[in-house]
Amino acid sequence: MKVPISWLKDFVDIDIPIPDLAHQMTMAGLEVEEVHFIGLPIPKEGSRDASLIGIEWDREKLVVASISEVMPHPNADRLVLCKLFDGQQEHVVLTGAPNLFEFKGKGPLPIPLKVAYAKEGAQIYDGHADGQVLVTLKRAKIRGVESYSMVCSEKELGISEEHEGIIILDETATAGTPLVDYLGDAVMEVSILPSTARCANMLGLAREIAALTGKSLKQTAVSGQQLAKDHPETIADRGDFAEIEITKPELNPRFVLGLIRDIEIRPSPYKTQLRLKLAGMRPINNIVDATNYAMLEIGEPLHAFDYDVLVGRIAASPYKKVHIITRTAKPGEKLTTLDGVDRVLDESTVLVCDSVGPLSIAGIMGGAESEISPNTKTILLEGAAWNFINIRKTANAQNLPSEASYRFSRGVHPAMADRGVRRGLELMHAWADGNVASGLVDVYPLPPAQPEIQVGPRDVKRWLGIDLSAEEIAEVLRRVEFKVQLSADTVTAVAPDHRLDIGEGVTGKADVIEEIARIYGYDRIPETRLADRLPPQIGNPVLEKEERVRDLLVVQGLQEIISYRFTTPEREARRLPADSTADDKPYVRLANPISSDKAVMRHSVLASVLESADHNARLRERLALFEIGPIFLSSEQGDLPDELQRLAILLAGPRGLPAWQGADNSRMDFYDLKGLLASLLDGLHIPDIHYEPATNPTFHPGKRARILSGDKQLGVFGELHPQVRERYDWPVSFAHTPILAADLDMDAILALVPSLYEVSSVPEFPPVLEDLALVVDENLPAERVADLIRQTGGKVVSAVRLFDVYRGEKIGSGKKSLAYSITYQAADKTLSDKDVAGIRTHILRRLEHELGALLRS
Repeated sequence: MKVPISWLKDFVDIDIPIPDLAHQMTMAGLEVEEVHFIGLPIPKEGSRDASLIGIEWDREKLVVASISEVMPHPNADRLVLCKLFDGQQEHVVLTGAPNLFEFKGKGPLPIPLKVAYAKEGAQIYDGHADGQVLVTLKRAKIRGVESYSMVCSEKELGISEEHEGIIILDETATAGTPLVDYLGDAVMEVSILPSTARCANMLGLAREIAALTGKSLKQTAVSGQQLAKDHPETIADRGDFAEIEITKPELNPRFVLGLIRDIEIRPSPYKTQLRLKLAGMRPINNIVDATNYAMLEIGEPLHAFDYDVLVGRIAASPYKKVHIITRTAKPGEKLTTLDGVDRVLDESTVLVCDSVGPLSIAGIMGGAESEISPNTKTILLEGAAWNFINIRKTANAQNLPSEASYRFSRGVHPAMADRGVRRGLELMHAWADGNVASGLVDVYPLPPAQPEIQVGPRDVKRWLGIDLSAEEIAEVLRRVEFKVQLSADTVTAVAPDHRLDIGEGVTGKADVIEEIARIYGYDRIPETRLADRLPPQIGNPVLEKEERVRDLLVVQGLQEIISYRFTTPEREARRLPADSTADDKPYVRLANPISSDKAVMRHSVLASVLESADHNARLRERLALFEIGPIFLSSEQGDLPDELQRLAILLAGPRGLPAWQGADNSRMDFYDLKGLLASLLDGLHIPDIHYEPATNPTFHPGKRARILSGDKQLGVFGELHPQVRERYDWPVSFAHTPILAADLDMDAILALVPSLYEVSSVPEFPPVLEDLALVVDENLPAERVADLIRQTGGKVVSAVRLFDVYRGEKIGSGKKSLAYSITYQAADKTLSDKDVAGIRTHILRRLEHELGALLRS
């Protein structure tokens, strides 16, 4: 939020340097990110928190001046000469400002124009260069006329990017006044957090500054009763100009209307326009500017209706006066908003309507039909309170951010509605004349609760570690306008009626203690050791084991992904061949899905990984992905679904990563995935792992297997079925690349990970390495042979690894050759050739006896 310092000074005296003010605000939770100096001197010492930028105006060379006559240039139609008085002497100044052309050649002006004047040698920005380029004014001849000074636009002074015309100041400006004294300002860029939404206005920030600096807050006068008292001739109506009907108080707890007649639409005073520009808003006319000014000043967004248009709309209705209704939209209802867009409204959108139909989207934007026009004479001014969650949803649904929705979506207290309307009417009366109705139409069906919070010195000591008496606590809370009562060592505090951020119970106590900490000063709270007893340290074994799985997979070069848990049955069905049995388990459907392709909770993590791989295959040649996450199955025992953890892995592409020394570019296959899974399960120390053929339809027949620990299945893996591949949009570069995947039961795996496992010491004695090639039946699993070798060899056989499979005429039909690398190693001695030969003979005999395996010659 952009905050002009001059505006803050309307509410609180600021007598400390701006960098110090920025630091105090930042330490209190209102981070000042930047300070833009416009004319004022920029502190040379800089700032601890905010960046300081801007331009300093020379007091002698930049002043207020008055133009008494605009004359034509003798040699140029697009230039004029101005008779100008700078408070000391008269000058003739050349300019091409288009907003002076209407005064050209009309002789002496009845009312001189007040302008910003830069003398010779002044340093300003180049009004026609991109960005902000500093220049120094020098004498020059332009089309035969000597020029040494100029009247300035806003861009040349660093106020805004406007450079099409010069600044025309208010008539009250005095010629010769240093411009820095009349217009100089500094604009703070303040980050408004959701918890400080009450500060999204000048008065709210001034309250905080007053509390932090110990200054008194100046309350500005507002209109309504006071205006009627001071100017009884303006009284035209007494609150009977409209009726209000609120259909859903939970969405609209308060609605206030005011009226002003006989107004004149014209530009706002320049200083008003300047403040709006510095605060980031575009001036439009005195009425619209009054609503925006009041909103920025006290935080209540207002909306102005053309009252005569509303009166004309009810001509054919049974109502005799304007009847304002707040309700939710009807199915298919539409409204053309002020930005000219025809909007289809959903049924949760709250509307401000009359007896004929919608007038505006509540709290966000008005409708085009009743907007203010140059012919408007009577204004019906609305101030209201709205449900902040509903406003946020509507603004997002309509993609319609606005200054009003920014504030209403964070919460504006209903008490501000009345104050906002009164302030808006006062500004309209000042800038547009007119007669203000003495009464307001105010309907307030649902005032918010005002919680009472009790807090004492012991609470402050325990939560903040500082010693404050009850009276000191009460004084801090009074500074932020809490109503407090003291009873012994207890302070009972009630939040002021402009705040909605103070909760009830223990939450409210935390909120109040946070206020004490902010105003006392976070930087004053001493560093202390934790005095409370530490809670017992309880581990999370399941999470620790899950993290171990992640670590093992990442070490092997895989990258973790996290997918949406939402999908559609049609998207998930792609993981199965079209002619296979469909997933018949019922899906858990979302009542309010964020989009049509995220309507149900997923049944398969592998389906999510396949979608991610499909997208990423266009970006990289090698894929090595895994995801750990839940699937959701409808439960028969309750409303909530069963959440089962799954692990999905996908491999595709070359074995090696690209490297300057070259890499293994051969494609990964079934055995790469099997080796990765074996390494994972070995690292988790899961016992009795073996592999068997599987029948899962997702995978290629003959290139798929299931993993078991004992008789418990842990998952399936293999190469993706060709018909499944066809259901995804793989790029051409993956046409001949095997897609390898695994779908594992994470719950089953984690349940088998032992808390403790045996660790062997580093062997003292050398191993003996030997290769055996065995001829076995074609249908005999290689793992069965390896298990029998381990069993027979006992502890002396420390490792068995299959490194080759051969089929050919030399070993006969229906046979295959399996080559194993065997490591023999004893813990207590160096094995001799005789020792190894004895073990080998025993292994071969048992293999021949039980499996019919023969040593290949």
